[in-house]
Amino acid sequence: MYDNLIEALRRNATGEALATARALVATHPQDPQAHRWLAAALQQNGEPDAALASIDQAIALAPEDANLHVAHAGLLVGARQDEAARSALARASGLDPNQFDAYAMQAQLALGRGDLDEAERLSRLAARVAPEHPQLAAIDGMLALRRGNGDDALKIVSAALQREPEDTQLRYALGFIYMGKGLWAFAEQAFRGLLEKTPAAASLRPLIADLVRRQGRPAEAADELAPLLDEPRTATPALQRFAGQLRLNAGQPGRALPLLLQALSQLPADRGTLAALVEIGRVPALQAQARDALEAALATHPQTVGLWQARLAMEPLGEAGRTLLERWVAQMPGSIEALSAQMNLHARLGESAAAEALAHRILELDPDEGIAQVYLLDQLLAKEPQAAIERIEAWSARATEPARQHALLGWLGQAQDRAGLRAEALATWLRFHASAAPGRAPLPPTSVPPKQWPALGEMPSQPAMTLFLWGAPGSGVERLAAVMGAAAEPFRGDRFGATPPRDGLQDYAVVDALASGRVTGEVVARQWRETLPARGIANGHVFDWLPWWDNALLLALRPHLREGMLMIAVRDPRDMLLEWLAFGSAMPFAMPTPARAAGWLAIVLNQVASLVEEQWYPNRVVRTDLIENDPQAAADALAEAMQLKWPAPASTGPLRFPAGHWREYAQELAEPFAMLTPVAMRLGYPEN
Repeated sequence: MYDNLIEALRRNATGEALATARALVATHPQDPQAHRWLAAALQQNGEPDAALASIDQAIALAPEDANLHVAHAGLLVGARQDEAARSALARASGLDPNQFDAYAMQAQLALGRGDLDEAERLSRLAARVAPEHPQLAAIDGMLALRRGNGDDALKIVSAALQREPEDTQLRYALGFIYMGKGLWAFAEQAFRGLLEKTPAAASLRPLIADLVRRQGRPAEAADELAPLLDEPRTATPALQRFAGQLRLNAGQPGRALPLLLQALSQLPADRGTLAALVEIGRVPALQAQARDALEAALATHPQTVGLWQARLAMEPLGEAGRTLLERWVAQMPGSIEALSAQMNLHARLGESAAAEALAHRILELDPDEGIAQVYLLDQLLAKEPQAAIERIEAWSARATEPARQHALLGWLGQAQDRAGLRAEALATWLRFHASAAPGRAPLPPTSVPPKQWPALGEMPSQPAMTLFLWGAPGSGVERLAAVMGAAAEPFRGDRFGATPPRDGLQDYAVVDALASGRVTGEVVARQWRETLPARGIANGHVFDWLPWWDNALLLALRPHLREGMLMIAVRDPRDMLLEWLAFGSAMPFAMPTPARAAGWLAIVLNQVASLVEEQWYPNRVVRTDLIENDPQAAADALAEAMQLKWPAPASTGPLRFPAGHWREYAQELAEPFAMLTPVAMRLGYPEN
């Protein structure tokens, strides 16, 4: 949506960029990024005051978006509104301030639009004029940060701050660098210092609040926003939503509800507000208020899909849900979302004929609607897999988007497997992985065990409940994670999300670093603990789902996390390989050839076998072979391993292959299965 605008900015086609940006804001007035790019176009057009007003509007719409604050800092530099920057220019005797100012402003613009090479070029030109200028250090620091060189960024800005300790732009840059390195407390202090020096910079408060939230203090974060919420000019719907979410995270739903209702009254389609209201609707004492608020919003905005979805989320299955869906469909008879929700209700209630009729109706409206296609495919796969193959091939013939083609390949492989076409299914899965490989992570490295492990550390007098959950691709570990996730605290699956923690248990470069001694186990363990508050863990108790494992991590865990326990999901390794081929893995690793994948899997599982046999670290093994799609079986397996009661979740995910299905591919995958047979037997599985 922004490509043409960004390209116009790169070409310095200011008039074109400005017209495009204004049209974008006119059609998407609630899009903070539209206002951000309008600010960039206005600055490039020589309208600094209007640019600042536009970026302020963007921040009002998304007060917790750090990137918008970065853009705001850049505009302040370009607008020459900072007294420290002005005085620094005045002190730069013998310089051509206009020339330096032009280079610096253009570099800031290039940074703002993500053109890092151009920003570097302009920075070099500015450095010829004033190599020691603090504004140049701020630009170079942000440039290093955007390129992932947080340590270099910190060195550049810290050195400049020693020369100019009061420079505001350097302090802005320092705060953002600390954020980029995940050092939330340091970033908070940097921005608090800025706010003390420039009280008018009220837009910093949401950023500070978000940093406090990341440290596990949501109630304090909400308190930080109070001055802005008390002023009608700054109490925007987005800020009210943010404050309401913070109160909800702090376990204060009663204080969250008024804030969210204020946000809802102005932005009835806002997904964040609606999701928070649905959560409040689960609190018995507040359920009626939340439900009534949604009903009132529907009365004035009956065509808003998100409102209907939120309202439906508050209704149990059965007649109440059925009646609500009938109201929705009557109000929006051509809405695919409404018809899909109605189809899903019929399917859950076992009313397959009604569900199938709705699926066909949906496909008449949109022949490529995935939810309806999946439902019909599930029906065909169970009864007529060959018909399912033909239907998928027909859909594939008209699919043009790569993501769509990729998804259809996955469905085709399942249909071919159901039809008994083993060689064809395998060929389809290999195509599936080949098409996905460019966007997936390489397999983690593996290490050889040291000659001697470090001694186990002493158990703390009051140990935190610490558990690490891991399973290799195809192990079914996600079924155990579904059980833990349904129980919520203290489970954390954020390593698989968009903002994983930045510690040594996330980045598998630590394998070589630990094995070679470049990084100590103490540093890795300390870094892991330091990131816990930012993950919402205030008391140290955590069940941490790891995306990968290598025994090199024991160099950190044995001496420095003695209180921990490793929970390992295991099934027949040959079933693991087949499931990885057919369904991928929770951590999206690139699948090399089946033989190479089997070789890596054999090494990792032999490491696990050694760990368990020698008891190198406290552990529990959970065999997932017989769980299949049974949530109660998953809960029981976890309860047996941990000696803790776990309630069964509503679902543990889609149906996968039954145990022993690998034998159906014994001929097609003979070589990789032969590589896995020894470790399978070591883990207690039969040879054949």
